[in-house]
Amino acid sequence: MIERKLKFAIFGNIYQTKKSVSIQKILSCLSERKADVMVEKEFYDFLSDTQRISLGGVEVFRGADFDSDFVISMGGDGTFLKSAAFVGGKDIPIIGVNMGRLGFLADVSPAEIEHCIDMLYNDDYSVEDRTVIQLSFVSGGKDTTGETSTIPFALNDVAVLKRDNASMITIRATINGEYLTTYQADGLIISTPTGSTAYSLSNGGPILVPASRVLTLTPVAPHSMNIRPIVISDNSEIALTVESRNHNFLVAIDGRSEKCAEGTQLILRKAPYKIKVVKRPGSSYFHTLREKLMWGLDVRG
Repeated sequence: MIERKLKFAIFGNIYQTKKSVSIQKILSCLSERKADVMVEKEFYDFLSDTQRISLGGVEVFRGADFDSDFVISMGGDGTFLKSAAFVGGKDIPIIGVNMGRLGFLADVSPAEIEHCIDMLYNDDYSVEDRTVIQLSFVSGGKDTTGETSTIPFALNDVAVLKRDNASMITIRATINGEYLTTYQADGLIISTPTGSTAYSLSNGGPILVPASRVLTLTPVAPHSMNIRPIVISDNSEIALTVESRNHNFLVAIDGRSEKCAEGTQLILRKAPYKIKVVKRPGSSYFHTLREKLMWGLDVRG
C-alpha cells in the first residue's frame, strides 16, 4: 500500500534555543514519511543560522503565503496564536507541539511527536472548531480596519486598554444595539472560550469549555466593584466607544497591540470562519485544566 502524501507548514518559536533536538526529531520524522515540508521564513532563518540545522528539501514561506494539509506550531500557546493568525480562514487543522510546559492549545509534548505524526497519517484524530473574534475599526463613520497594521482576528481575546500610566478609560458598550453599561476601568477584555483561560481568567473572568458558543466581557481593574464579567451569545455584535484623558488607547488582538485614537468605534463579532485544532484520541480538556491550574494539589505545605 502506497502511503499518501501530506504537506506540512511549520511555525516556531525563535526564542527557544535549547529545543533543537525536538525540532530535528519532527523534521526527521516527516522526512521518513516523504512529506512535503514548508517552514515559515523567520523560523527557517533561526533553525539554519542560529541552530545550524540542515534544512535540505524544505520550502520557505512568509506569513500567510502557504497552503498545506496541516500546520505544526512548535512553541507554546503564544506560537499557536501566531500560527492561527496566519492560517486564518484557510481551514487547515493546527497541531500544537509544546516546547515548554503543557499548554491549553499546544498540548503535544516533544516526546509524543512521532506518535502524533503517525496519528495524522492513520486518520486517528479529531478536530475541534474554535470560535474567532473579528474586529472592525470605525472612525468618522468610515471603516478603517484596512489602515491598521495588525491582523483583525483573535482566537483568544481582544483587549481594550489604557496606555502607559494614563488614567483609567471610559468604555461605552452596546450589545446588538442595546446599551449594556459604561465601564470606567483600566480596560475591557472580550474573550472567546479558547481565551477564557488566558488574560480574562487573570482578571476574574469565567472558564468556558471550548465548545461553548459564547463570548465574555471582563473588565480590567474596574472603578466600581458592582461591575462584573458577563457572558453573551457569540452571535452578538458588540460595539465599544472609548474616551481617554490622553485621547488615545490601545487595542490588543491576541497580544498584537494597535494604538487607536479617541473617537474610534470598535465593532466585534464572530468571524466567518473557525480555527481547527487537532486533538489526539483520549485527550481531555478537563485533564489539561487540572494540570495547568493545579486543581486538587495540596499547597498547604
